[in-house]
Amino acid sequence: MAAPTPSFTMAPCVNPVAVGGLSILLSVLFVKKLISNRKRANCRLPPAVPGLPVIGNLLQLTEKKPHKTFTKWAEVYGPIYSIKTGASTVIVLNSAEVAKEAMVTRFSSISTRKLSSALTMLTHDKTMVATSDYNDFHKMVKRYILGNVLGSSAQRQHRGHRDTMMENISSKLHAHVKNFPLQDVNFREIFETELFGIALKEALGNDVNSIYVDELGKTLSREEIFNILVTDFMEGAIEVDWRDFFPYLKWIPNSSFERKIQQTCLHREVVMNALISDQKKRIALGEEKNCFLDYLLSEAKTLRDDQLMMLLWETIIETSDTTLVTTEWAIYELAKDPERQDKLYRQIQDICGSQKISEEHLSKLTYLNAVFHETIRKYSPAPVVPLRYAHEDTELGGYYIPAGSEIAINIYGCNMNKKQWEDPEEWNPERFLNGEYDPSDLYKTMAFGAGKRSCAGSLQAMLISCTSIGRLVQEYEWRLKDGEEANIDTLGLTTRKLQPLHTMIKPRN
Repeated sequence: MAAPTPSFTMAPCVNPVAVGGLSILLSVLFVKKLISNRKRANCRLPPAVPGLPVIGNLLQLTEKKPHKTFTKWAEVYGPIYSIKTGASTVIVLNSAEVAKEAMVTRFSSISTRKLSSALTMLTHDKTMVATSDYNDFHKMVKRYILGNVLGSSAQRQHRGHRDTMMENISSKLHAHVKNFPLQDVNFREIFETELFGIALKEALGNDVNSIYVDELGKTLSREEIFNILVTDFMEGAIEVDWRDFFPYLKWIPNSSFERKIQQTCLHREVVMNALISDQKKRIALGEEKNCFLDYLLSEAKTLRDDQLMMLLWETIIETSDTTLVTTEWAIYELAKDPERQDKLYRQIQDICGSQKISEEHLSKLTYLNAVFHETIRKYSPAPVVPLRYAHEDTELGGYYIPAGSEIAINIYGCNMNKKQWEDPEEWNPERFLNGEYDPSDLYKTMAFGAGKRSCAGSLQAMLISCTSIGRLVQEYEWRLKDGEEANIDTLGLTTRKLQPLHTMIKPRN
């Protein structure tokens, strides 16, 4: 038997040049780290709102209206300060100047969204234009929605839907006066259902009165469809999962929270899929519509079914909610202020004469534009922009912002800043007529954001809301129902009026 061949273990060949290079690299990294740490120590950090150990300022935010608490703190700590929400540090911005710096100048450093657990689930992990991170997906879907639904060309193509909406609202109000002359009118009930109709037409091609949902085993009415697609989401979005503030405790179940949000998501999914399937039958028969569904099926073939569903749903909820908020509050303010209502009516008469107000008149109706902008200033539909995340060290308002900080842009606080706005709590459209603001500037307040993430639906919101406000004042005198002036509470952290607006109306000549 031959002797075994001896084996050898080869020692690694050590290259002195490589070792020297590695040593130099490590030395450079160490020096950079040391300089960074010293820089942090010497930097001017935003003032911090005092809080408690571990939980920070959470107990001070239990009212579910953080935008108002943030604004009160700004009067003490300035327009930019930090708070602790459990394990997280949040930098709160409360002035238009520093908010625009964050949205425009420092955008590349803080472009990532930081969503709550509820919003992460409800937005299908950021599968929406409004909540996605700024990446290729966001750019692609924003291009789609501007091209077919919200851009200026798309607005011209959908003009007929808006005109039909106004005629329907006018007819319903006239019918109410005829049939119930001494009874107040539920403004939201009429306006919201017509706005929902526009949303369905733009998204799916047709308004819908009912739909059979196989998974639910029943036919849903239009009201039930609205509640599932819009109302339930609004309520779910303000649900709080305490584990968001203590991520190291994510392993602890929160069954009631998860069950509620999952049910909201499931109901939305099965209803949207039923609506989409119904419209696909129309398409299969060769009936084409100028709507987002037909456009996406033709132009966005790379989208998954869940992405298609979410993008269609996004156009429905955003059209159905945010424009309502502005229009309802504008009518509320005008109804309790006869002098300003009459001032608007007289300008409409001067410009339009015997013609019904239309979108072509809007550029000449300076006071109507002032009413619109003053309303979104005081009642911004999104009081706080969804949190962003600083993924690198940056600077805001002259303060050093460490990487890992969360950024809360308090739009409500920006628009209530006493250094920028005189008597900000007062609803005063005349403030927009003093020449300080460009009438064509949609971003004179922070309600539509700024920069690359500015609201894609700002043009549609202005067209619908301004035309509606003008037409309603042109045709009716508005007065608040007794006791209505005190109904100013809002839903959670939104500015959506908690109780529907009830008014008395009287047709003009």
